[in-house]
Amino acid sequence: MQEPSIAPLLEDLKSVDESVRERATQSLWRIWFEQKGMPGLEMIRRAQTLLEEGNSPEAEATLTALVQSHPDFAEAWNRRAVLYYAQSQYRQAIADCETVIRLNSVHFGALHGLGLCHAALGNYPAAIEAFRQAIAIQPFAIANQRLLLECTMRLS
Repeated sequence: MQEPSIAPLLEDLKSVDESVRERATQSLWRIWFEQKGMPGLEMIRRAQTLLEEGNSPEAEATLTALVQSHPDFAEAWNRRAVLYYAQSQYRQAIADCETVIRLNSVHFGALHGLGLCHAALGNYPAAIEAFRQAIAIQPFAIANQRLLLECTMRLS
């Protein structure tokens, strides 16, 4: 998924100018969500609506159908990982985050999620590694910096 067109956006994530970083972040999310056009985006939106309505099983089924029909759609895998994380199904979330990262090695959201899942399971070395990778992409992401420090302290 690493297209040449996103290289400037990845560089902008490292800008000292917060507005430049924010625009780049939003642009990357848009590219990732729209990877499969409107049909893919609509299925992700449908799953989100189902989640907001409290229908997690149907949201999961929608996302599972989407990853089965479009196994290269990184954001579909990421959305399902988010659902699994919210349900404390950390191992399933880890598996989906790892798929996202295989498909899109610069997906800072999946790296962040991977770190959160490993931290929730007490696997702090793996969490630290995931947060470090996310910080390499988004060096100004305060949440990842804080989580990295928290996990490092837990190892002490």
